[in-house]
Amino acid sequence: MPRYLTMIRIDEQNAPAEGPSPELMERMGALIEEATKSGVMLETAGLTPTSAGTRVTWSGGKITCTDGPFTESKEVIGGYSILQAKDKAEAVEWTKRFLRSHEEYWTITIEVREIEEG
Repeated sequence: MPRYLTMIRIDEQNAPAEGPSPELMERMGALIEEATKSGVMLETAGLTPTSAGTRVTWSGGKITCTDGPFTESKEVIGGYSILQAKDKAEAVEWTKRFLRSHEEYWTITIEVREIEEG
């Protein structure tokens, strides 16, 4: 069965300062448990803010490192998951369920991409 990487993009500047509500965490936890038990969820995690990150760039034959925060970025990857689904449509459906668990004031975009096997 194919695997899919979902990249959860958020606007760090406009995310709720208090983070996810306890109710949201409970809903996400239940959904992640369901997806894990069904064999769809292989791995998932949130990421630290960009202020704790470093960008490493290769350009013109040179490497540069830039420490965060990355203020020029409107959207950043705030988390990810690896899903194993029968097809892309199933992976997208699980992604929609994850998005629906959030309150309306959240703005989140999730990119779903199949992992090329090797």
